[in-house]
Amino acid sequence: MTAPSQAPAPSRGGRWIDHWDPEDETFWNETGEKVARRNLVFSVLSEHIGFSIWTLWSVMVLFMGPEYGLTPADKFVIVSMATLVGALVRVPYTFAVAVFGGRNWTIVSASLLLLPTIAAFIVMEPGTSFTTFLLCAMLAGIGGGNFASSMTNINAFFPLRKKGWALGLNAGGGNIGVPVVQLVGLAVIGASGGPRVLLGIYIPCIVVAAVLAALYMDNISSVKNDTGAAKEAAKDPHTWIMSFLYIGTFGSFIGYSFAFGLVLQTQFGRTPLESAYVTFIGPLLGSLIRPFGGWLADKYGGARITLWNFVGMAAATTVIISASMSKSLALFTTAFIALFILTGLGNGSTYKMIPGIFQAKAAAKGLTGEEAASYGRRLSGASMGLIGAVGALGGLGINLAFRQSFLSVGSGTGAFVAFLAFYGVCFVVTWAVYLRRPAAQAPATATASEAKSQLSYAEV
Repeated sequence: MTAPSQAPAPSRGGRWIDHWDPEDETFWNETGEKVARRNLVFSVLSEHIGFSIWTLWSVMVLFMGPEYGLTPADKFVIVSMATLVGALVRVPYTFAVAVFGGRNWTIVSASLLLLPTIAAFIVMEPGTSFTTFLLCAMLAGIGGGNFASSMTNINAFFPLRKKGWALGLNAGGGNIGVPVVQLVGLAVIGASGGPRVLLGIYIPCIVVAAVLAALYMDNISSVKNDTGAAKEAAKDPHTWIMSFLYIGTFGSFIGYSFAFGLVLQTQFGRTPLESAYVTFIGPLLGSLIRPFGGWLADKYGGARITLWNFVGMAAATTVIISASMSKSLALFTTAFIALFILTGLGNGSTYKMIPGIFQAKAAAKGLTGEEAASYGRRLSGASMGLIGAVGALGGLGINLAFRQSFLSVGSGTGAFVAFLAFYGVCFVVTWAVYLRRPAAQAPATATASEAKSQLSYAEV
């Protein structure tokens, strides 16, 4: 084995690590784990604030009373556009890590969050046009890109056996940015403060995140944009299957995060303060449980956890439909929070499936050892940005579905019926593709240890 690097080696004028081999247990125990955990901490911080800025307008719309001249449909469009941009920028953000380095891009992406925050601070008052609010919400969408670059970066730091936990913790810590901005919004509303107070709190937080990334994070020299891997991942049907499943889990999480307060206001006549009191609970619990979903996937297999998670999501949605039709606010809120928890669990399990799937494909090709690990890393890293982007588009679909449902039937019931049907399809796809039968068997010539490492899709 190559001797492990004892510290990040300066190169190209910054904090660059020239040797990184997390699959080497000696290297990992002596050097790698400490460095990886440090980068994980500050990656989570930046991604956390990115999520807060991305979902900022889920709080802003609660401040926008009749004096703003906007209908509920207008507000759903505003939050939908933030969701759309957040999904689209995930693709270039994924590739930015290899171009600039994980540390360097974290500094840049965190600093960019100042643009939507300052813009909203300037325009947030009655009399501002709907178009201006729409453009500001779209600008806030860049916060959604931080997830893709952060996950791509952290994926490179951890060995396969640790990815479920690490990616789950990274994503969960970022997801918590959603309930935190809603909690801060609750505090501001409760103190009779205006929206500019909320924005003023986040501007210095953004600066702190960028500075800490500069001081404590590292770049990995070996992380490159592999255009061949990107093309191969885009052609692989599993990339699109996982994108579809991620619409069901993460798309639901982010879509409901934007819409929950608006649904409570529009369907149940809650005031901004009454909505804010419960809006944060679902995203908070869904974020906290995401690492647990990754851990369960490491232990029992991501496909199995994802399958039964969709059963739970369908059951919670059925209760929501019943509560919506009977106008039971207590049952509606309780079931909606349960649905949030399940989206978080599914976020962890589906994202863990990605590296496992491509490791299984390596086994199917007869690859073993480091060759198989390298193939899995290449393809899973290339696919993550695309899967994350497509999955986030589910949030756009959810908010547009709510808008149409309220325009058509005056409640969100129609939208929830559509979501129930979608979760049913997700269940069938998960079972048919990843659990119905093993997709790969170990070659007859493989050793016992090699055969054990040859994952079937049922074990991803």
